[in-house]
Amino acid sequence: MTPGGFFGQALVVDVDGRAASGAPFPLEERVLRAYLGGVGLGTWLMHRFAPPRVDPLAPEAPLAFVFSSLVGTPLTTSAKFAVVAKSPLTGLLTDALASSQFAISGKLTGHDAIVIRGRADALSVLLIDGDGVRLQAAPELAGLPAAEAEAAVKERFGRGWRTAAVGPAGERGVRYATISHDGRHAGRGGLGAVLGAKNIKAVLVRAAAKVSVADQQGVLAAARDLRRRSFGPATAKYRELGTLANLLAFNAVSTLPTRNFTRATFEGASRLAAEELHELRAVARNSCASCSIGCEHIYSRKGGGSQRMEYENVFALGPLCGVSDPDEVFAASARCDELGLDTISAGGTIAWAMECVERGLLDEPWLRFGDGAALLRAIEAIGARTEGLGELLAQGSRRAAEAVGQGSIDFAPQVKGLELPGYEPRGLQAMALGLAVNARGADHNRSGAYEADLSGELDRLDGGAAHVAAAIGTEDRAAVMDSMILCKFLRGVFEEPFGEWARLLTLVTGWAVGAEELRATAARIVRAKRAFNLREGATAADDTLPARMLRTPLELESGRQATLTADRLRSMIAAYYRARGLDEAGRVAAADVPDLFLG
Repeated sequence: MTPGGFFGQALVVDVDGRAASGAPFPLEERVLRAYLGGVGLGTWLMHRFAPPRVDPLAPEAPLAFVFSSLVGTPLTTSAKFAVVAKSPLTGLLTDALASSQFAISGKLTGHDAIVIRGRADALSVLLIDGDGVRLQAAPELAGLPAAEAEAAVKERFGRGWRTAAVGPAGERGVRYATISHDGRHAGRGGLGAVLGAKNIKAVLVRAAAKVSVADQQGVLAAARDLRRRSFGPATAKYRELGTLANLLAFNAVSTLPTRNFTRATFEGASRLAAEELHELRAVARNSCASCSIGCEHIYSRKGGGSQRMEYENVFALGPLCGVSDPDEVFAASARCDELGLDTISAGGTIAWAMECVERGLLDEPWLRFGDGAALLRAIEAIGARTEGLGELLAQGSRRAAEAVGQGSIDFAPQVKGLELPGYEPRGLQAMALGLAVNARGADHNRSGAYEADLSGELDRLDGGAAHVAAAIGTEDRAAVMDSMILCKFLRGVFEEPFGEWARLLTLVTGWAVGAEELRATAARIVRAKRAFNLREGATAADDTLPARMLRTPLELESGRQATLTADRLRSMIAAYYRARGLDEAGRVAAADVPDLFLG
């Protein structure tokens, strides 16, 4: 009997030239219970369907849209899905989460996941509903931003379809291209390039089935309670100012990366701050599908129009590149959205190039820190993959640094090839560990250890045992939330997270799930991600930070100095390995294999 909230099957779609076929792949209950859905189930599917050492852009490389048991329930923030594949940017496992009606319609095609393999002969769209799978040529969509492609396919196929599409960057194989839907993005790791390599401009899904839950009345009661709590103080910051509220806070404690991580405060921060923009430019607040928080803040743009702005895109296209003019940052962010570029990787790669120019390593004298017009010009070059600089920067900062050489890899702002988010590791040393060991690379959504650093409960400038425990705890909590799937902005409303999440799963699925089982599930998912990366050639040497972070102390506004040595980081990593049950080389123990892969 299939547990509540699930269909007990994935749809495996093979695209071959001008046609596509789909076949159900059974998902046993023990797999669903062990991996939950979302990122967890996507990781298991990559172990099952990705050929070892496959080129991420090869036809046989799979890309999976993965849902969960909570999708389609009235539980707030549950209308989310994961996209999982091998990253063309890192060569390792990557996943990205996004919220929209695509999640609900995708699941209600009657599948817990949709796995896509192969390549179309011509630019096409893939349609999936109760009538099966079909491929339609769509040359007219070539070069369109994802939003315009969505509008075009609605006009062609009808409004009952929900669409996930790539922009021009995905078509052109930029290694950090995104997949977009309803103005939101599955952003990191180049998933748009993977879909674009299959010559698929868009995936369209239409609901065709229903799924039941084990305890309908219990789910409704839990949904009412969770909705009530989602209006409380734990989410107030996101409702009132959005994630951009972090900008001034991080600047005040010298953790705002500036000019390619050469400083941790930005003199122009106030011009980009949520507090100022809210007074001068705020025009609307919006919510994701099935969400009661409403963290999305929309601001007016110079010359008309509006733009959703969040901390990470403002950090990456503002302070990291030395740009303080909000109109220039807004324009750069909007152009990344149109092209389908991850703003963090775009900003990080351009900031690295700006420093290369400053050091005389690149002959592009126009590309300077603080020049908003140059920032926008570089984004255009990346999106078009123009010969020279555009082609170089489309590879991401690690590959670009390897091409340029001359020691530029030391200040390329990346871990495992993924560009760093807006948290200064030298000043947030639990976060430093989380960034170094994370399977996806430099990632703040799969390790939120900065919360422990900023809690006041440990010395954020002196990493040690407490920092290791904090990094593991946040990584485990993220693994469960990303697999159930619930929005991270809800994390503060749960007093005893694992117990409360277990209760929600029990109501939906009918499983007698407890907190300890979920803790074990979290650890399993984290180890399974690492096992995939080890299979693909990763080693303990990849668990590190850029040399700049480990060699150059950071002067803080307080007068203190933030120093993160290689020895300290290695010590924390060794303790992390022990706590995770890994060997000294960071490898998953052979005895864990049956548990991980249920073989």
